[in-house]
Amino acid sequence: MKILHVTPFFKPSWEAGGPPRSVYEIARRQVKEGHEVTVYTTDGFKKRLDVAKNQAVDVEGIRTYYFRNLSMFLAGSLNFPLPYHLPWAARQQIKEFDIIHIHEHRTFLAAVVHHYAQKYQVPYVLQPRGSAPAMIKSKQKEIFDKLAGKAIVYDACKIIASSQSESSQYSQVFPELDPQRVVQVPNGIDLATYEYLPSPGQFRKKQGIDDDALIILYLSRLHERKGIDLLIKAYAHIKNDFKSNSVKLVIAGPDDHYLDQIINLRDNLDLQEDILLPGPLYEQDKLEAYVDADVFVLPSKDRYESFGNVVVEAMACHTPVVVTSVCGISEWVSPQMGEVIEYQEEQLETALLHILQDASKRELMAQKAREMVLKTFNWDNVVADTQRIYEECK
Repeated sequence: MKILHVTPFFKPSWEAGGPPRSVYEIARRQVKEGHEVTVYTTDGFKKRLDVAKNQAVDVEGIRTYYFRNLSMFLAGSLNFPLPYHLPWAARQQIKEFDIIHIHEHRTFLAAVVHHYAQKYQVPYVLQPRGSAPAMIKSKQKEIFDKLAGKAIVYDACKIIASSQSESSQYSQVFPELDPQRVVQVPNGIDLATYEYLPSPGQFRKKQGIDDDALIILYLSRLHERKGIDLLIKAYAHIKNDFKSNSVKLVIAGPDDHYLDQIINLRDNLDLQEDILLPGPLYEQDKLEAYVDADVFVLPSKDRYESFGNVVVEAMACHTPVVVTSVCGISEWVSPQMGEVIEYQEEQLETALLHILQDASKRELMAQKAREMVLKTFNWDNVVADTQRIYEECK
């Protein structure tokens, strides 16, 4: 099968969040299964990638087009990449594919590929990855939906949601959409990455954290919607409740226009020595942080968080979690492996205290969390489910 993936950002633009990683994991496995896989993407999120532009590049057998962005300010600051060469390539090549898989929704790439997919009658699957529901209204989104957004949704053969939470939102935003066309496929993780974990203590050593200190970890994009301010305020209230152990809060991840606010809040609360900001962590550094953390927190404030890959990664590293109910991953988090709370400061404080003050509870949660992840979030299963969806669209 000739498959085209369309995604604003792709390997190695990991700073753009979970979608680039997910597309990469799916595409490389499809190649191993013998499919001819092409990716349309752009040449970077925060900075231009050092790759050949506007031509096919081999990425582990994936024919990848890194189309040059017209403006990196639009791509990185406004999250609106404009790959000007894409329309020419799409007009020439779209007819070659058996199926198209569009990742994310309100993008120039999705609009262009939708146009030529309709022109050449090539079926496509849409996976908005949390971008379709208009949780935050804006004039730009309204204009885009009138021009192309609604058509991209309504013309899709199938729409893939990563959770029940995400799929339940579509009828509110797109009332004419047939709910039978919305299917659920959770995200996955590369289980091989988590088979042999780093030995404990390496992240602590690098960050200068004492061996007996407890660590609360946040690791994701530094964005206003992620609820980091709530986490900092909750931490400020509970840190003095621990007499024999100090408690450190680590906020790691690439800045998405929110780092200055985090620093201001930290400094205003006089927590400069208690809150660590190590920046983005990838590959081995990320695993070391998960392993050393005593609890992982994703306190997102709205349903923009359609899934939450980082929560699955943390659980795979034997780390109990606290997530807000608006995160799609919360559907899989039971009391045996973590806590699901509302976006409320007091609830977050209570959840953190329950986990951090009971070492035996943390150990049991850590064990159950890893067991569940290994059984549920296997990329091979995700790819198999995705392939079945493709077959239904042919």
